Amino acid sequence: METDVIIFEMGPRDGLQNESTFIDTIDKIKLVNLLSKSGISKIETASFVSSKWVPQMADGEEVMAGIQRESGVSFTALTPNEKGLERAIKAKADEIAIFGSASEGFSKANINKSVRESLQTFRPIVEAAPMPVRGYISCITDCPYDGPTNPAEVVKVAEELLDMGCYEISLGDTLGSANPDSTEKLLSELLSVFETKDLAVHFHDTQGKAIENINISLDFGISTFDSSIAGLGGCPYAPGAKGNVSTEAVIEFLESKGLRTGVEREKIKKAAEFARSLRR
Repeated sequence: METDVIIFEMGPRDGLQNESTFIDTIDKIKLVNLLSKSGISKIETASFVSSKWVPQMADGEEVMAGIQRESGVSFTALTPNEKGLERAIKAKADEIAIFGSASEGFSKANINKSVRESLQTFRPIVEAAPMPVRGYISCITDCPYDGPTNPAEVVKVAEELLDMGCYEISLGDTLGSANPDSTEKLLSELLSVFETKDLAVHFHDTQGKAIENINISLDFGISTFDSSIAGLGGCPYAPGAKGNVSTEAVIEFLESKGLRTGVEREKIKKAAEFARSLRR
């Protein structure tokens, strides 16, 4: 089906990773299957991080092995290091993602490396990956440790990630503190350097501004939007951060603007109902 925008579903990974009670593998598989049958074309399905740090993601291989691989759907995985890449390859991930930060404080808290050290870690992963690689940048407008983020720092990290071979940069409003003004300021700076095809946006809805920020992003020509079914999510290293903007809300908004998402409303509603049942 032809679409005007891409919904990149974060629920099975970014949505569930912060749940304190372990969610059964069979339920994770069911959630992914419901999403893949809805018309969503990209689903972040697993995270190949250490189970010591993110125990909710310990069953990534089992989830990837158990899902139904719908035609036209890309099942992706987060890979923080070369070991994670090896696991993603064995699990037959269609693409992978690496995650950096525009702020030193968050980078240290999240992966115990400086921004520069993290980028040095990512380059061999991107160079070795046999599949497409997406790059995430956290704390694009604000950091829970360092305060406001200078847009120039976001530009520098994005340049590095694209230079090493990432096909797209997802701009993460990790705290959900971005607003239309800060979003406009950031995108103005980024798009003086990059093309719209290089960028996606990833808004959390902590302040209830995510849809307004998506509207600003549309005005700039952005067409890929990260979201999480039922608004699941948060980040264990960003105190106070609530869930990602909900997939249902994003679809409703985009379609109200006359944009084709390719998603079947009734099927996404069913997936959202099941996702809500997984909250503990």
